[in-house]
Amino acid sequence: MCEIPVAELNTISCKFGMTAITEREHQFIREYCTVMKPLTVALDILQGEDNCFHGTLLPTVETLIFKTLELKSGLQILVDLPEAVVTAIKTRFAEVLESEDAVLAAVTLPKFKLRWLRTQDRKDKAKASLLAECRKLVLDQDQQAGTSTSTPTCHQSRDSAIEDEFFSFEDEDDTSSTAESEVTDYFKSGAQEIDSLNGFALIKKISLRYNAATPSSAPVERLFSLGKLIITPKRNRLSDQKFEKLLVLRYNHWFNS
Repeated sequence: MCEIPVAELNTISCKFGMTAITEREHQFIREYCTVMKPLTVALDILQGEDNCFHGTLLPTVETLIFKTLELKSGLQILVDLPEAVVTAIKTRFAEVLESEDAVLAAVTLPKFKLRWLRTQDRKDKAKASLLAECRKLVLDQDQQAGTSTSTPTCHQSRDSAIEDEFFSFEDEDDTSSTAESEVTDYFKSGAQEIDSLNGFALIKKISLRYNAATPSSAPVERLFSLGKLIITPKRNRLSDQKFEKLLVLRYNHWFNS
């Protein structure tokens, strides 16, 4: 209706004996569709199945807020609608907007990294949080390696043991440099594919930890809708691609639950 001129709409209305639409009503519909368009796009993104991780949620919500408020200056009738939509979003996702886990989930996705953060202060905080997580992983790995180190055997001579004890030096602490170098290289990398995480072992582990869940229940709901087709006569009509997709959805539901 937004793309059809008012004159043509009124012609159609007259043929069907309906009340003609006014220019103000037509403008109301155009402005409403304009304001709600970012919201519909965000819903489609969050309800997707391919490459949609928990880290998608916070960048989508914040981008939605930003784009919705941007539309306010071009409105004449629904001037207050963007504010109402943004207020509802902030109320619904208040916990997510303040969640550090959501930030880590987003920055460990190569598609987003720090691009979605609009202030340098927030970028610095997100980078510091990721660096702290990487340092924890390095320390855990060093502790595990230390406990698995074998003790001296009984065949080791007493003189050799005394000599090793005499030359016992403190190991250099390279935890900070290892974590910092990987975080720096990660943010400098221009790759946006999820497979690029294979080159960043620490960040990949963090991403797997925080991005295991999906941002919405839509894939699970589709799973239950498709699941009933397996135990019906229609199961012989499932293509290989649909059956494989169904198995993946079922596995993801089992893993996340």
